[in-house]
Amino acid sequence: MFCSSFQIPIPSVPVFQPSTPIPERLEAVQRYIRELQYNHTGTQFFEIKKSRPLTGLMDLAKEMTKEALPIKCLEAVILGIYLTNNMTTLDRFPISFKTHFSGNYFRHIVLGVNFGGRYGALGISRREELMYKAPVFRTLSELIFDFEEAYRRCWHTLKKVKLGHCVSHDPHSVEQIEWKRSILDLDKLSREDFRKELERHARDMRLKIGKGTGPPSPTKDRKKDVSSPQRGQASPHRRNSRGDRRPSGEKKPADSKAMPDLNGYQIRV
Repeated sequence: MFCSSFQIPIPSVPVFQPSTPIPERLEAVQRYIRELQYNHTGTQFFEIKKSRPLTGLMDLAKEMTKEALPIKCLEAVILGIYLTNNMTTLDRFPISFKTHFSGNYFRHIVLGVNFGGRYGALGISRREELMYKAPVFRTLSELIFDFEEAYRRCWHTLKKVKLGHCVSHDPHSVEQIEWKRSILDLDKLSREDFRKELERHARDMRLKIGKGTGPPSPTKDRKKDVSSPQRGQASPHRRNSRGDRRPSGEKKPADSKAMPDLNGYQIRV
């Protein structure tokens, strides 16, 4: 008799021994995020509202681990926070990118991490070089410049970087994640000023952590982003028609006929 009981294996949430080093834990978390796979369906499976308190977002992350559905970059950030909450010596903060390619703007977000004074990142992307970064970068600017170079290899021009503040390790916190403490517009900053602003943000995070105050309450942005106001995340039942304004994904590029022939594939990140 023909058996039709084939089941797709569900990735296992990583479990760590107390002696497991943080870098190894980060690699395991990234493997789990990658095993969930990138969501290419065009439908958002989980509704992410950035204004929700941390405790609500952690409940949603727990649901993600149960459903084990494909995810996009914003969902990967929430999941990364959830899976690293017990790593109290690890600092986590969101990093958002806005890039330009072939007349269109694209957005992407990863979870920045800092362990022992070294920076790295967790996340998911269509591009391998735009997601995980091992915590080996000596400064925040080195990490961001590495992402910028990765974008350049994809023929994308980095236009703007938004840096959030450190996220609390308390999964029951009712505070909101501060998504954009610093907004850096590369069209308005010289290379050196860009580097200085990145290091200023890194110092601000260290000072907050040193004072033991934890992540601050939401405040006004250091610079107002007049071109891309914050918008709520699209509902899972709505199609991706919001294009450039969708915070958890990226706008579809223009018709491929109008794009240069770049080895026969579309440049998506």
